[in-house]
Amino acid sequence: MKISILGSTGSIGRQAVEVIQKMPDYFEVVSICGGDNIEEITKQIKLLSPKNVCVKSEQNAIRLQKEFPKINVLYGEQGLIDVASDKTNERILVSVSGKTGLKPTLAAIENKIDVALANKETLVMAGDIVMARAKEMGVKILPVDSEHGAIHQCLSNREEVEKLIITASGGPFRNKTIEDIKNATVEETLHHPRWNMGKKITIDSATLMNKGLEVIEAHHLFNMPYEKIQVVVHPQSIVHSAVEYVDGSVIAQLGFPSMHIPIQYTLTYPYRHEGIETRSFDFIKAGRLDFEEPDLEKFPCLKLAFKAGAMGGTMPVVMNAANEEAVFMFLDGKISLWEIYEITNKMMNEHKNIQNPTIEQILEQDILTREKTKNQLQKK
Repeated sequence: MKISILGSTGSIGRQAVEVIQKMPDYFEVVSICGGDNIEEITKQIKLLSPKNVCVKSEQNAIRLQKEFPKINVLYGEQGLIDVASDKTNERILVSVSGKTGLKPTLAAIENKIDVALANKETLVMAGDIVMARAKEMGVKILPVDSEHGAIHQCLSNREEVEKLIITASGGPFRNKTIEDIKNATVEETLHHPRWNMGKKITIDSATLMNKGLEVIEAHHLFNMPYEKIQVVVHPQSIVHSAVEYVDGSVIAQLGFPSMHIPIQYTLTYPYRHEGIETRSFDFIKAGRLDFEEPDLEKFPCLKLAFKAGAMGGTMPVVMNAANEEAVFMFLDGKISLWEIYEITNKMMNEHKNIQNPTIEQILEQDILTREKTKNQLQKK
């Protein structure tokens, strides 16, 4: 399998490299793209021997080209698009963060390359466009998220599905009060009970916005109406998601918390191979499994996501951009955790929704919302 990794130095990218190392005879890495973490990307070059490397800045590209003269070194957004357009690839792993993943994903689709998608924003911002084009081009969009990967494995005939059940750990504040959440420190919020992730996604998990983004993703990935998508809090994070069928049968995918399994699943699909987590699960060790309804009073960001998804158009773009900027403000100590919800809600309420937007309109609204959100902080 000839693959390229966009976002190779991030959490998902590094674990993908570990999966590839476990199966060296199965994969050939064509390209890696790793921002400006030059130390990590240098290690990966020596480990994977890619033909192409892409970094964020021209300065670091020049530096790497001198050190590795036989490798083609690219940089910037165009570099990502060039890597994603390379028809040598059989599959592209898109694990860059934010809107950066949108154009490379579309480039891969246009070149009929299957995409292992670990970038939420691509479908949250432009799910209608991306999925429609993938269908036209006969391209598979394989979800890397553990929840969507679980649904993908449990789903057979969509016409027979009653609902999709997406599980959430509940984050660090599941048993806390609203006052606790309002007074939460950055350190407390980053202390996730089950998963070790990047800062932005960890904050989103604490507010349950991450689960809201996953609901919008599931809507697009599986062509499922929002009223047939349910979020269930499951603190053990062992049932990653489930599908209920019209006859009452429920099929779930289980495993101890680890991203290696869903990453490997999307990189080797439709085949399965022994991997890092082979024979890792034990029902006895798993013990009890608890489930509860999410508290939308404590976690109103989840409610915002359902609202934005149902409205469609550019509303999910605005919600995503406002939330992301607010998360950065919180990480910088400029606002409280609760204000992430308040600011995002305000931006959504002030937005005049555009139905059936173009990619240009989507990107324009993303920029405008980020500017408005930053201005909101200055007013405060």
